Amino acid sequence: MTTTDPSVAASTAGGSTPFVKSVVELDRVVIRLAGDSGDGMQLTGNRFTSETASFGNDLSTLPNFPAEIRAPTGTLPGVSSFQLHFADHDIMTPGDAPDVLVAMNPAALKANLSDLPGGGLLIVDADEFTPRNLAKVGYAVNPLEDGSLDGWQLVSVPLTTLTLEALADSGLGKKEAERSKNMFTLGLLSWMYHRPTEGTVRFLERQFRRKPEIAAANIAAFRAGYNYGDTTEAFAVSYEIKPAPMAPGRYRNISGNQALALGIVAAGQRSGLPVFLGAYPITPASDILHELSRHKSFGVRTFQAEDEIAGIASAIGASFGGALGVTTTSGPGVSLKSEALGLAIMTELPLVVVDVQRGGPSTGLPTKTEQSDLLQAMFGRNGEAPVPVVAPRSPADCFDAALEAARIALTYRTPVMLLSDGYLANGAEPWQIPDVEELPDLSVEFATEPNAATPDGTPEFQPYLRDPETLARPWAIPGTSGMQHRIGGLEKADKTGNISYDPANHDLMTRLRQAKVDGIAASIGPTDVDDPDGNASVAVIGWGSTYGPIGAACRRIRRSGRSVAQIHLRHLNPFPADLGEVLRRYDRVICPEMNLGQLSMLLRAKYLVDVESHTQVRGLPFRAAELAAVVQDVIDSTTGGTQ
Repeated sequence: MTTTDPSVAASTAGGSTPFVKSVVELDRVVIRLAGDSGDGMQLTGNRFTSETASFGNDLSTLPNFPAEIRAPTGTLPGVSSFQLHFADHDIMTPGDAPDVLVAMNPAALKANLSDLPGGGLLIVDADEFTPRNLAKVGYAVNPLEDGSLDGWQLVSVPLTTLTLEALADSGLGKKEAERSKNMFTLGLLSWMYHRPTEGTVRFLERQFRRKPEIAAANIAAFRAGYNYGDTTEAFAVSYEIKPAPMAPGRYRNISGNQALALGIVAAGQRSGLPVFLGAYPITPASDILHELSRHKSFGVRTFQAEDEIAGIASAIGASFGGALGVTTTSGPGVSLKSEALGLAIMTELPLVVVDVQRGGPSTGLPTKTEQSDLLQAMFGRNGEAPVPVVAPRSPADCFDAALEAARIALTYRTPVMLLSDGYLANGAEPWQIPDVEELPDLSVEFATEPNAATPDGTPEFQPYLRDPETLARPWAIPGTSGMQHRIGGLEKADKTGNISYDPANHDLMTRLRQAKVDGIAASIGPTDVDDPDGNASVAVIGWGSTYGPIGAACRRIRRSGRSVAQIHLRHLNPFPADLGEVLRRYDRVICPEMNLGQLSMLLRAKYLVDVESHTQVRGLPFRAAELAAVVQDVIDSTTGGTQ
């Protein structure tokens, strides 16, 4: 951390002499906003994130929602938080712990204080620390007054009072005016970190265009918060984090669910097919349905089904009719869709099944993240029912993963499981908007002519006559003359597609379906390995959203002078063709997962490599420092580890 020359703020307090305020230059900072679920922490965090993205910092976010729709005000179950990590360099995670905690009430303080390192900046709304609110969360005395917070930089700000004073002439009632205190907080933080303000003003004008008095009140509160930071002696320092170097291009801030939805839109455009989404709303996947419903102009149709089964069944019907069928859900919904997914496997139709994973089992942790559906994606169906499985590694990567899932589905005529998770879905980062013409060509050819002949030479259509390279069957749109064929879940006869109970045919078709999925490995390229000096004896392998924490941990290890390799898997079924060879290069292989070791089990079974599992199921992403300590211990105990 370096400090620039102090600048004199044009500020006075009650007519006092102007005082000097320093501008401290930082390379990174982690801020966590926490409050009641009605305090607008997610909106505040999203606006601060948008302005940070427009400023040019690299960033990563971690929204943390309560599971209850509306827990009692001021209670621990109702605490909502938003963490933002932004920097002047490339970062990979939303940060292990906040440098700054903004607590809007006692519940937010109690739920989050343990994560704030000693000496961290703690900003609280002093007005909310009333005897009643303190009692709700078990505080016998006010922590702002008993010295228990002396280990942190405590700044008590009467946010509610200041907001009401700023809106005294707004014409709003007290309760309505209090709702703007999140905008006062946003203004204060915008001053503290030199964030742009114009975008937030435009957002508020647009968001409340039908209620101009509410827009004016929020803008007034926002500006009052900014001016308070500039004039109060409570904050003698502001902070500057310069823009991060990025490749030339056009960027936008994007969440994982938004990126995934846009990837599906792009897949429709690049394939020339209409897109149909059949989905039942479920946390944390619902935003994909919301986003896709906005893109009717790109040939996207969305159907909010009455249940999970209807969602996937409608998507299968759309695929049969010549569209790119998509269904979205989370772990509980995958359970309900499993029989219909088997139907898509039997009929060999392209289908993208998006599973935004959350904590389980059953209803589990609806708003928390987990990676516990991998084995369900691999094996959660009756019979031998293989499906390709792909997983994005970051919020922005959800776009590319959606395109890849669509490519596999359309090329190989198979349903594909796309495993996102709650952390990726709700998290955000800068995304470089691609050139559409550089995206992969996903165009398909429908069957329009006979592809075989009967014994007497009469031309006929055989719906299960396969492409010799991909083993995909032809895709014939219903209503095409001469392309009539059977459809359904009963076993199909090879080539003709007729119903067959013949043992030898069932064995053949089972093996063909498996061979088709196995053959996808030829099109996915080599394993993604980051081993800068090639001297590592220890490798860390991961999939999905563990990419960021593992990558950050590996960076820490390398800065200490040790060598470590990072292996990351996007394709989980089939694995890359060279994966076994890659794993055997290393003396030790560690696999961190947000489950109890599902990928480790698969790797051990397939490659007979002693993959060491490191797991957590806390509903939160891994912390880079924790992983770095684990990897460091393994390196220290491994023969061949180099200093």
